[in-house]
Amino acid sequence: MSSVNRPPATAGMRHLALFVRDLAASEHFYVDLLGMRVEWRPDAENLYLTSGCDNLALHVGEVSGEETRLDHLGFILRRMEDVDPWYEFLKSHGVLMDTAPRTHRDGARSFYCRDPEGNRVQMIWHPPIAGACG
Repeated sequence: MSSVNRPPATAGMRHLALFVRDLAASEHFYVDLLGMRVEWRPDAENLYLTSGCDNLALHVGEVSGEETRLDHLGFILRRMEDVDPWYEFLKSHGVLMDTAPRTHRDGARSFYCRDPEGNRVQMIWHPPIAGACG
């Protein structure tokens, strides 16, 4: 066992980077449908988005077939009552749904859908962190 003490706790996981083939379609999904905003567009192949306390980087790059090492990324909803309306909204915009909304054993409520690149996205109300950031 190391004698080095652990540094202070992190502020949480607030950054994710994805390779995408179609930057415009991904920007539409994350900005126009999910409500993120552009934080920085350094060039035509890179885009940084935020919802206020996080950062999603989209980089144009090769994505090999259906394979991915990412299981899913999640967007926290502030109220349980927001889950079903989000499901209906995204479904009405042609977003591919993996699951219908459901309440989990821990009391959280969520559903899964796909972004334009096929990444699995979870829209979730999770009580311990639902109000933690804004």
